[in-house]
Amino acid sequence: MANLSLYQPTRRQLIAGFAASPLLAASKVPVGLELFSVRDELKADLNGTLTKVAKMGYQGVEFFSPYFDWTAAQARDTRKLLDDLGMRCLSTHNSAKTFAPENLGHATELNQILGSKLIVMASAGKITDLDGWKGVAERLSAASEKLKPAGMRCGFHNHKLEFDPIGGTKPMEVLAKGTPKDVVLQLDVGTCLHSGTDPVAWIKANPGRIRSLHMKDWGPEKGYRVLLGEGAAKWKEIFAAAEKSGGVEAYLVEQEGGDLPPFDTVERCLANFKKLRA
Repeated sequence: MANLSLYQPTRRQLIAGFAASPLLAASKVPVGLELFSVRDELKADLNGTLTKVAKMGYQGVEFFSPYFDWTAAQARDTRKLLDDLGMRCLSTHNSAKTFAPENLGHATELNQILGSKLIVMASAGKITDLDGWKGVAERLSAASEKLKPAGMRCGFHNHKLEFDPIGGTKPMEVLAKGTPKDVVLQLDVGTCLHSGTDPVAWIKANPGRIRSLHMKDWGPEKGYRVLLGEGAAKWKEIFAAAEKSGGVEAYLVEQEGGDLPPFDTVERCLANFKKLRA
């Protein structure tokens, strides 16, 4: 397992990264980009994409599952670039296979190198009943225990599926009840809204567990193509709940599509975010 102390940003890098963003005047919670939003651009040019994202004003990023195939050397190179750009890796988005006992060690090493302290399960695979979801909760609980010695946590990212009831019970309720409180319930706001669930009520019902939010909007006409701040989400109320009771540590812009090119889209989303936080 990598020695995390080898990869800490310098004091100058931290100061530069924080000073670059006027958001800190409104909130100490960093805003990052879920890189799935620019997935094709990232695949074509990782360094160039991260550089553009940093210049837009994003304070961090969340890498998604392809990072798991990196070597430690690739992760070190990426961490150096992030440090040079004044950005942080706020978390990683992972497939269920990452949480298999034979894979979790490699994911832990890569996350430590990148500076991430949160490994999020982005999908549990095909689960058809509540017993299956109880099994997912057990897997997350086991991973949580293995990550504790490394000073890390795991989490689960919801989609609409996890808020759709099975026999009157929502899978997210099973996961919340069946996992220790240090397992993060990463809230995807847009899919929560789409399911008919009130994201503010969900945050308040799970105090201290909504440490990461995907800032995705949703609207009845354009679905997930609507940009952040232009859909049905009541962002002011969501911010208040997340910061007063949710325990939020990172906001992550995620955009699945839109009418603009991906880079223009995520830049517009960040501008809208800043207006909402003003």
